[in-house]
Amino acid sequence: MGETFVIVGGDAAGMSAASKAKRDDPDLDVIVFEKGEWVSYAACGMPYYVKGAVDDLDDLVAVTPEEFREERDVDLRTGHEVVSIDPEAKVVTVEADGERFEQPYDHLLIGTGAHAIEPPFDGIDLDGVFTIHDMDEADAIDDYVDAHDPETAAIVGGGYVGIEMAEALDERGLSVSLYEMLPHVLQPFGDPVAGVVEDHLREQGVDLRLDTPVEGFSGDGRVERVELEDGTVPADLVIVGVGVAPNTDLAEEAGIELGPTGAIATDEYGRTNAPDVYAAGDCAEATNVVTGDPDHVPLALTANRAGRAIGQTVAGEPTRVGGTAGTAIVKAFDLGAARTGIVDEDEAREAGFDPASVTITAPTRPHYYPGAEDLRVTLVADRESGRLLGGSVVGRDGAKRIDTVATALSAGMTVDEVESLDLAYAPPFSPVWDPILTAAKVLSGNLD
Repeated sequence: MGETFVIVGGDAAGMSAASKAKRDDPDLDVIVFEKGEWVSYAACGMPYYVKGAVDDLDDLVAVTPEEFREERDVDLRTGHEVVSIDPEAKVVTVEADGERFEQPYDHLLIGTGAHAIEPPFDGIDLDGVFTIHDMDEADAIDDYVDAHDPETAAIVGGGYVGIEMAEALDERGLSVSLYEMLPHVLQPFGDPVAGVVEDHLREQGVDLRLDTPVEGFSGDGRVERVELEDGTVPADLVIVGVGVAPNTDLAEEAGIELGPTGAIATDEYGRTNAPDVYAAGDCAEATNVVTGDPDHVPLALTANRAGRAIGQTVAGEPTRVGGTAGTAIVKAFDLGAARTGIVDEDEAREAGFDPASVTITAPTRPHYYPGAEDLRVTLVADRESGRLLGGSVVGRDGAKRIDTVATALSAGMTVDEVESLDLAYAPPFSPVWDPILTAAKVLSGNLD
């Protein structure tokens, strides 16, 4: 009889691990406990479902529970919540349908994800106030818009969720206001990106309020207003998108160590301090490829890749989970904004580097070819070593060029090496000097 691999959580990390482990070792007994009903879904697609660009919520599901059970031979149990872990006895306690039972394991993966942060706002429990971090919440927002035909929407938080939901609700015909307590939206992307995005949001009719903390919400059972220090603003619908926090209670109660970020500490193979217990996805730390320090960047690829590596390790082939550069991209109406690594000099100094940076604007195609758009590129490097540390891009075209920067970071390349990259050129796709190459060329001169 084969060993038992128990997985807590049925989304990106958990189901990637389950599929890979079972594929590599068919004799392995793979059991996944998921407390909800949705598994293997694209959370990043939820704003586009609310927008109407995705017709059916089920379209966001990559692999159905039935496919996991019947085609991949994974013992997937939805509606089953793991309520405790005993690393000494190598047993988890599971609750389902009001009853509890114990499940022994040989290997355990904690893939409990993260949850949307809900600040202690007055009125956060009013009807019409939502976070958006799981499929049921996306469905509830869509239903609410259909049922109540709101005219005004308030979005609290200028991160990924806030920007994407501003576009989604604008498309649904709502008048949108967005509140950010910091001086800029998209704080992890740096000021050059934020400034361009902010101007564009205003052009699109978003009532953008920076340096504006929200105190709460008010209404008679249903939200009607956003409460600010200097008054109120009408709002028939509110989205609170101020960030996420890792779900670590289960691990903490089992004596599993957390790292400096507050997520579960793991080594290069995803192992925790408990024997045969792994962690991956939004609940776990990863190593930053630029600084070498533990980092918590809850992104889909990081989770999928780490889960797959752990599945391969459990099946008998030890595989590193890989690091993170924090590479991210977001659509803001007609703009694309992206970032990777370290995006400004202050952040670089805090990490112990002697930074230099440059921000340039260059066309994404030759000026004579239709569709050419300006792309603003920021690159940051270390003066002493010449090593590229990160960068950001923003524009109506070409935001995926951030992948060139992300690749250079993983390879530990210098600015001069990036400048010498042999990138593809043809007028429909790029000028002779790609904007990334142009930025590297200018930055190289600043390092001398």
